[in-house]
Amino acid sequence: MNLRLVRGLGLLATVLFLAGCFTDAATRLAYDIESGVNRMNRQNEARHSIRHTPAESSECAGPYTVQFDKVGALIVWCKDTAGNIVASGSTSYHARFIDTPATYILDKPAGSILTIDLERRAGRVVVADMH
Repeated sequence: MNLRLVRGLGLLATVLFLAGCFTDAATRLAYDIESGVNRMNRQNEARHSIRHTPAESSECAGPYTVQFDKVGALIVWCKDTAGNIVASGSTSYHARFIDTPATYILDKPAGSILTIDLERRAGRVVVADMH
């Protein structure tokens, strides 16, 4: 291999590694949604629940708020014990896989599991509930 190719591959590996390190809580949740919808499709399920705990991947150590907006936004606010926002992230990546017919906003205590209930309606997967 020539030195230029080795350097290029090393740079590419570094960029991909760092991109994975800098994803936010909303993007990681969107990836879990993508996996859940893929599972629904593979197993031909009409309903599926996704369980996500941001603290497990060091995204939100304290309480957090999640918003699924009916226009396609997913926002996660990470808070400290006093309720002050210390980090946030947003994405619309999940909208490729699911529809959100209503806006959901949910406050969760530190370390708690977010459950998103999905169901198939008219051929599309939709958020049926969030708790």
